[in-house]
Amino acid sequence: MENKLTLWFMQFLLVGVSLNLKAQLVSAEPKFPCYFIFGDSLVDNGNNNNLNTTAKVNYLPYGIDFPQGPTGRFTNGRNIADFIGELLGFENYIPPFANSRNQDVFTGVNYGSGAAGILDESGYQVGAVISLNKQLSNHRVVISRIATLLGGEKVAKEYLNKCIYTVAMGNNDYLNNYYLPQYYSSSSLYTPDQFAARLIRQYSKQLRKLYKYGARKVAVFALGQLGCCPAEVALYGSNDSSCVESINNAAKIFNDKLKQLLDHLNYLLADANFIYTNTATDSYGNITVLSGSCCALSDIGQCLPEAVTCNNRDEYMFWDGFHPTEAGNLLSAKKAYNEMSPLFTNLIDVE
Repeated sequence: MENKLTLWFMQFLLVGVSLNLKAQLVSAEPKFPCYFIFGDSLVDNGNNNNLNTTAKVNYLPYGIDFPQGPTGRFTNGRNIADFIGELLGFENYIPPFANSRNQDVFTGVNYGSGAAGILDESGYQVGAVISLNKQLSNHRVVISRIATLLGGEKVAKEYLNKCIYTVAMGNNDYLNNYYLPQYYSSSSLYTPDQFAARLIRQYSKQLRKLYKYGARKVAVFALGQLGCCPAEVALYGSNDSSCVESINNAAKIFNDKLKQLLDHLNYLLADANFIYTNTATDSYGNITVLSGSCCALSDIGQCLPEAVTCNNRDEYMFWDGFHPTEAGNLLSAKKAYNEMSPLFTNLIDVE
């Protein structure tokens, strides 16, 4: 195994790269050499902490079940990206872009930002966010770092071709745009079908840019049941409703168009594989509380600082007004991992 790993390593790293970096890359046995994460608060692990925004959660009770405590993850423990990284075989959590160092970038970077969307304007009522366009700009910075360390853009792109990428965007274009008419005019300007079409046009450009930057194995997450988030039910639901079906229907319109987009991209970009990834599941394991949050909520749907939380957190689907508990994230991650399996071909040989 050591000889094969050394051979793979030498294909991408120049002699001038430090021995410490070599040891870091060779010691792990992941399915891919690197994992890059784009998305919103479902994957954010600290990128918003130093931004001027209310969409940050670097305080208790967030992180109450995470070994390092509050880190900026919008849940009580690990988020979906953490679990997917574990399932892929990465020894350490993929670091946030805000804290990444040169050696970190070879195993991947997490660009996720709470409240961010496909559209640059989505989420800005809460303050600064890192939209998908800005996340792609940050990825370009990382690519430049990799190219410098490896000795050029060509060898960097060959390395990036081997990585796996997940993109989880679109939630905030609805929750923090279309369904906030007090801040945005989109719901008066577009029907749900027209708005979804606008998002897909922009998403197409962004995913093509990611391809241009070297991505070839990309899992693109569908929108979840947005209308079932406790905060949305409280805002738009009736007394006897557990979900807001109009919001779920709008999400379905987007998802249907997303499937068509990914089929089109796979046809146009024959050397790439874009996988439609639906994390929704009908099997809840030990989770019995499917509505309601585990903590007392602020007026923006986040846990109040130092709020008392439920003791049976593994039985709750929702942690706060929008985000799953660690238990909910694990269910979604397992479903996503299974749906990503078509990407697990032509992998690096780590046997």
